[in-house]
Amino acid sequence: MKDVNSQKGKETMERFKMEAANEVGVNLKNGYNGDLTSREAGSIGGQMVKKMISAYKQGINS
Repeated sequence: MKDVNSQKGKETMERFKMEAANEVGVNLKNGYNGDLTSREAGSIGGQMVKKMISAYKQGINS
């Protein structure tokens, strides 16, 4: 995403993060989430990467 630093880009990434967290069963709240374990935070990041790779591959195969 080119404009990840724009307000719209930040909102899009926040929705993406919340969606990924929901998919792996981690309860995120708006704002500070410093009470997450490393495993929980890593599972969210891992899910986001999986989805980005999948979207990239679908784009190449289209």
